[in-house]
Amino acid sequence: MDAPQSPRSADLFEPLRIESLALRNRVIKTATYEGMVVDGLPSELLKRHHVALARGGVAMTTVAYCAVSPEGRTFANQLVMRHESVAALRALTDAVHREGAAVMLQLGHCGGFSKNTELSIRGPLGPSPGFNAYGALVGRPVVRAMSPADIERTTADFVRAAQRAIEAGFDAIELHLGHGYLLSQFLSPRLNRRRDGYGGPLPHRLRFPLDVVRRVRAGLGSRVPIFAKMNLDDGVRDGLHVDEAVLVAQALEEAGTSALVLSGGLVSHSALYLLRGERPLRQMIAVEPSWLQKLALFAFGPFFVPKTPFTPLFFLPLAKQVRAAVRMPLVYVGGATSLDDLVRVRDEGFELVALGRALLADPDLIRRYATGQATRSACSPCNQCIAEMDRPGGVVCAQQPAQLARRSDEVRAGLHLRVCS
Repeated sequence: MDAPQSPRSADLFEPLRIESLALRNRVIKTATYEGMVVDGLPSELLKRHHVALARGGVAMTTVAYCAVSPEGRTFANQLVMRHESVAALRALTDAVHREGAAVMLQLGHCGGFSKNTELSIRGPLGPSPGFNAYGALVGRPVVRAMSPADIERTTADFVRAAQRAIEAGFDAIELHLGHGYLLSQFLSPRLNRRRDGYGGPLPHRLRFPLDVVRRVRAGLGSRVPIFAKMNLDDGVRDGLHVDEAVLVAQALEEAGTSALVLSGGLVSHSALYLLRGERPLRQMIAVEPSWLQKLALFAFGPFFVPKTPFTPLFFLPLAKQVRAAVRMPLVYVGGATSLDDLVRVRDEGFELVALGRALLADPDLIRRYATGQATRSACSPCNQCIAEMDRPGGVVCAQQPAQLARRSDEVRAGLHLRVCS
């Protein structure tokens, strides 16, 4: 990359090393669901999506939500790690590496937040018994409590999935401990009402997530970078808040995590808390294939997707409390819409900043920041990309006609049905 115009931003584009991970600058693509999967495997479009981000200048791109087991999927056609996934994922990682970027895989499990009709009719497993509103209209309304044997099996699934990810050529893995997925469900007092050694006070709620981190670390060795995405705040009453998030961060540092990605919100309860901005209910209803789900979104969408106003760097006040409490590298996420925002995050002591919607709107944004061709993202944020990721061909920026036209051409060519090779 050419030198940036502003001396204040120069070190944003200098290399950084975290354990064995060599990054060419300080900006990464955060995990955002792409909708580009074929029978649980990465599609040709998923490869092209991440290659474009790598070519556009990010130091590392993150492939979003790979379930560690079939029952860990939120819905049926979602990326899942199994033996046959390795070759297809290797094609993706090789392609990203050819563009000079690193690539990370996000590993997670949905827990009780699922509308996967391939699950047993008895419903998904979570920390505590409860009602699964997300799956109610597809016959999966009940969340069953995990037994110790279920927890042990799932921990082993995380370890096996992480080992396969490294075999597939990923430079790092991100364990998903946020957004109301399984490990986040155990951390949240709103969702975890157990009375055994996995519930109640925070050390008990931490037991399962920390065991996953320690076992994955043991399975990968000391040099493989393990990132963890965690909540600064659940964004709901009686949830996990920043005082406990600070203690979670300290525990994750001690357990061997390489870096933390700081986010927030429960998708099942506070969906826009982690995004902020406009609420695209009309567009979400339009892409929903089920008439029952359409009616549910129309009637109850305003309650399940409450309005959350956007402000630049909206997580920074909370993230600074974690920064003051740990020494490990931290990744800031949330409302960085300009080059000045990136500089401010750097000045506050964060090693990396992760962008999502800004890079969907303009995959070349980091290259253009570095060369002085841009100072601000084109993202509004209208959040219509939330609906676009459920259309054939996967996520694009709804405000970019060229992206919409390209997706139409790719779908007509059947690329969304081709497994990555």
